[in-house]
Amino acid sequence: MKKELASLFVIFVSTTFFFGCSKRNTILPDSINESLKKDNTALKPATRVVTYLTGDAADVTTNATGGLILMGGGTDVDAAIKWFLQKAAGGDVVVIRSTGSNGYNNYMYNMTAVNSVETIIIDSRVKANLASVTQKIRNAEVLFIAGGDQWNYVNYWKNSATEDAINYLINTKKVTVGGTSAGLAIMGSVYYSAQTGVSVTSAQTLSNPYNVNVTLAQNDFIASSLLQNTITDSHYSQRDRQGRHITFLARMMKDFNYGNIKGIGIDEQTAVCIDQAGAGKVYGINQAYFLQNENLGAETCVNLSPLTWNRSALAVKAYKITGSLTGNGSFDANNWAFSGGTAFHYYVNNGVLFQN
Repeated sequence: MKKELASLFVIFVSTTFFFGCSKRNTILPDSINESLKKDNTALKPATRVVTYLTGDAADVTTNATGGLILMGGGTDVDAAIKWFLQKAAGGDVVVIRSTGSNGYNNYMYNMTAVNSVETIIIDSRVKANLASVTQKIRNAEVLFIAGGDQWNYVNYWKNSATEDAINYLINTKKVTVGGTSAGLAIMGSVYYSAQTGVSVTSAQTLSNPYNVNVTLAQNDFIASSLLQNTITDSHYSQRDRQGRHITFLARMMKDFNYGNIKGIGIDEQTAVCIDQAGAGKVYGINQAYFLQNENLGAETCVNLSPLTWNRSALAVKAYKITGSLTGNGSFDANNWAFSGGTAFHYYVNNGVLFQN
């Protein structure tokens, strides 16, 4: 039902600083006051969390359903966002990010009938561990991770109560979770953290798979059963990231001893939406790429030498699906089966990427 009133405001959430009390004018016993005088660090400025709420502040519970939204960055895909919002079944939408503002609030709230859209700026580990923050995440019927810098997300949120809340939504509450750009980059069980602050290029990784900017981690952050042994990448064709993605796969096989590795690369203005059963479609105007090894790892994957992963020109199986407004092709995340697209192979000779 369309809301008659949508309010937008900023909420400042303060951490408790003593016995759970958050008011600065609290009268403390003399003994405590004396202790505070001796330790002037006991009273610290309150941590402020900026949130933006559009809609009803009251929490509701609906028959939300699970799934994943994986968006490649750039202009958001309206059809995919609508699919995502419908998964909330009229409930509460939460958007989390480490920078930015309320750009998703009115956009999402006005697209599909939901109880509320709330954006939370989580830009420190302190904020990522606040119960006032993580309870909002846990109450969500769907969660969207905005674009930004994925190292901020790893640095601030990994091994925190925010991480626990995200995984609670995916694996216990079983509602739809996902994101765009950096929000997509952290979704796989293996992820590129961008820890050095430099976004490594295909040319750099193909010429040296152990380039210092290739920072990979596994099984220690977001945990979705549909993305096991999988690494995602965004802005795919627009930033020529196929080569680095394939290098990431080669490193997964060598460093993490995976026998079966997978990758999902998604172009800008394109999204892969996967329902709770693992069935996916591609929305938008560009392509999504699904990669899988042919059992054998790279012939040469060592520091300071170009990557060679040939295997008779069949090193990496690829499947490309072009998006549409209504969702094109089919993708089964359980058995990695496809239809509605084009199959081919990638391989690498002495640092040069080929396709056949």
